[in-house]
Amino acid sequence: MHAGSCSSQGAVGRPRPSSSVSWMAAETRGCRPWGSLLLGLLGLVSAAAAAWDLTSLRCNFGTFCECDFQPDFQGLECDLAQHLAGQHLAKALVVKALKAFVRDPAPTKPLVLSLHGWTGTGKSYVSSLLAHYLFRGGLRSPYVHHFSPVLHFPHPSHLERYKKDLKSWVQGNLTVCGRSLFLFDEMDKLSPGLMEVLRPFLGSSWVVYGTNYRKAIFIFISNTGGEQINQVVLEAWRSRREREDIRLQELEPAVSQAVLDNPHHGFWRSGIMEEHLLDALVPFLPLQRHHVRHCVLNELEQLGLEPREEAVQAVLDSTTFFPEDEQLFSSTGCKTVASRIAFFL
Repeated sequence: MHAGSCSSQGAVGRPRPSSSVSWMAAETRGCRPWGSLLLGLLGLVSAAAAAWDLTSLRCNFGTFCECDFQPDFQGLECDLAQHLAGQHLAKALVVKALKAFVRDPAPTKPLVLSLHGWTGTGKSYVSSLLAHYLFRGGLRSPYVHHFSPVLHFPHPSHLERYKKDLKSWVQGNLTVCGRSLFLFDEMDKLSPGLMEVLRPFLGSSWVVYGTNYRKAIFIFISNTGGEQINQVVLEAWRSRREREDIRLQELEPAVSQAVLDNPHHGFWRSGIMEEHLLDALVPFLPLQRHHVRHCVLNELEQLGLEPREEAVQAVLDSTTFFPEDEQLFSSTGCKTVASRIAFFL
């Protein structure tokens, strides 16, 4: 499938950006490669602290307020199919959960997804796509809120202040728009105890602190469980099973236990896992050489460059693979593909 074959303009009527470098500045939606979205996230994080303007139109309790929420599932599925390499479980789980949630006129609770896997396997990429295809403003929408431990919660000694601020931020922004998206990156680096303030917002109560919050979406991202996922995929490869035959039931218990056992994870003793407030635990599988090749070809196409085999091979040769004996999985997934390509053109 070529980039031009994806047609997701539909109701939103927005063409796609042609540059993998300038996509964050464009008010457009469409299929884009992995590395470019990750680079764009850096710009999003730097602007996130200014995203709490509560002076805009407020939604009265009980009213139907969609803000700039304009889901484009055709575009989302196109992008996932074309650019998300090696993640059959993530694609299926995310799309199924989103469609069921968005099409429910009166959901009983917010949608809560937790993305787990090795670095560079597509977790941040998928979260970026969700913002891009759910909101007209994409990642720059005032209703998309991205939290980074390094930026927003850097000092463990300030935990109590952070808890108060986080509760206020979530409550305030849900008052502005019930259709809000909250992204929590690097959950492995969050101070334990912080996430417990979110527990009331993730359940099935009608209101929390006077705010109707049941149309919100919460996404948590972490590397915890990555080693357990890698081991299952490695064992499947050694037994000559197709990776597409791996099912969620083989991964979910081990990943859940890894989270519960990790005192450095944001969910540690928060009650979120214990009270089963997650709607889906989404595993991301480690990427093999042909998946990294797929990422390289996508990035070259987005840059408008011919997919020269020597350049593709050079990127692959510069990538480290593990375990030591099998040399099967990329140690950085596709995370460094965009930056590596420049060295070999």
